[in-house]
Amino acid sequence: MARHLFKRLFLAPPRGATPEPAVAAANIALVFLGCGGCAAVILLRSDLQWDWTAVGGYWRLFAEGWWTTLGVSAGALALSILLSALVATAQRSIFLPLRYCAMGYVGLVRGTPLLAQIYILFYVVADVVKLENRTLSGILALSFFSAAYLAEMIRAGIDSVGRSQLESAIAIGLTRFQTYRHVILPQAIRFTLPSMAGQFVSLIKDSSLLSIIGINEMTQSARNVASYTFSNLESYLLLAAGYLLLTIPVSLWTKHLENRFRYET
Repeated sequence: MARHLFKRLFLAPPRGATPEPAVAAANIALVFLGCGGCAAVILLRSDLQWDWTAVGGYWRLFAEGWWTTLGVSAGALALSILLSALVATAQRSIFLPLRYCAMGYVGLVRGTPLLAQIYILFYVVADVVKLENRTLSGILALSFFSAAYLAEMIRAGIDSVGRSQLESAIAIGLTRFQTYRHVILPQAIRFTLPSMAGQFVSLIKDSSLLSIIGINEMTQSARNVASYTFSNLESYLLLAAGYLLLTIPVSLWTKHLENRFRYET
């Protein structure tokens, strides 16, 4: 009896099935209670003296930084998805100069740090083309960086689809567009969504580096408040909470898409 109850409450169902809502909720609550208890013990045993009143006076600065981070991340996310699709297509092009150009772009971006790319794009490229908008420059820098990783994920997802399925689609008379639309892309999306979710979350957190070109995003706001109030821990705890408010919905959204594209092959 006890073994059956333990299995029902704490063990996952067979592959492909989902836990009962009540069981899932109970386990999630158990995890939160355990993590919360550990955090409470650590805080109670520490000698920290909290001062939230000083930090609370700068809530508008935090809010402005949060909205800036949200706007920059959303713009970079949309642009990077579009750019990555173009790069992934170019990597499979029969026109060799275009293919090698896309491969060179991916190798260059993935082999150099984002910090250096932001500096070069803003202080060199943007200066040459007379682009003075710092926010737009930041969005472009994040997009070019993230698109290189997303393009490789998309390419790997397309390559993971068996060649026999491509031949079967051609045999039944599907055009190239129809083959990608109905056969290749649904499976490629299914394979790449977990890794793309991680890249989306990383893109949001990478936006913190844009403070080096004077964009007053969330991390810069936290730094300013910490320097004004000397409440470093409180400022950075609010910073962490702000990023969680952005990254958790992205993770849940991609998880929903994973469930939507899950099917037997």
